Amino acid sequence: MLPFHNMEASHMKQPNSKWMPLFSAVVVAMFAIQPGQAELLEKTRKVANTTVRYKVVLPGGYDQAKAYPAILAFGGGPQTMNTVDGVLDRNFRAEAEKRGYIVVAPAAPGDQLFFEDGARIFPEFLKMILADYKIQDNKFHIAGPSNGGIAAFHVAAANPQYFLSVTAFPGYMWEPSPAKLQAISKMCVFMYVGENDEYMWHPEMKKEAELLRSRGTVARYTVEKGQPHRLETLAGGNAGRLFDGFEETKKGCGK
Repeated sequence: MLPFHNMEASHMKQPNSKWMPLFSAVVVAMFAIQPGQAELLEKTRKVANTTVRYKVVLPGGYDQAKAYPAILAFGGGPQTMNTVDGVLDRNFRAEAEKRGYIVVAPAAPGDQLFFEDGARIFPEFLKMILADYKIQDNKFHIAGPSNGGIAAFHVAAANPQYFLSVTAFPGYMWEPSPAKLQAISKMCVFMYVGENDEYMWHPEMKKEAELLRSRGTVARYTVEKGQPHRLETLAGGNAGRLFDGFEETKKGCGK
């Protein structure tokens, strides 16, 4: 199966913008919604000999001494900072600030997607985030749309000890194998796809969900009625559905 970025992302590639020199381990920009309220941080760090740019959403009233649930979020398409901004604005930021979640969203280093060579920053990137913030149980939820959903499955399967759940809207396991599916079988898995999505998401996602359920995994495959590839039913005011899934993991993810 060809990588989806060949179909959706070629026209989305952005030339590298000119921005200030990189300073490892230094916050490049900080944007506060209101003093004492939620924050959006933009950072640049050196991870596994690779420069990584990423954003962090901190909830309102953030207390660095308190442990928070956390989400590792991936953008779709070319997985640039533009797509990071898009997925945070559409799907994660507002609800995370309201419900008390930390969200970490990296851009693919060197334009190498996270289900390809970009995955080399893991698990070092996760260890760095765990050192910077107190994360409940030292585990993340991992989620993303399209290429971000594929990346979520790929990274979770390669580093299962760091994740509680995988959410793809849409997405599936890149180059699936019994070993990869077994690696995520203890996580909760939530898969969403638009009814009118023309790509080959439906059969692959449905098959993987059925295989996971046969192994006792809490695995949901949901077809979003009337929706195209870009799901409005999980965006904006509907983004709470994603977080309802994260909350469901507290009940357990296997038989």
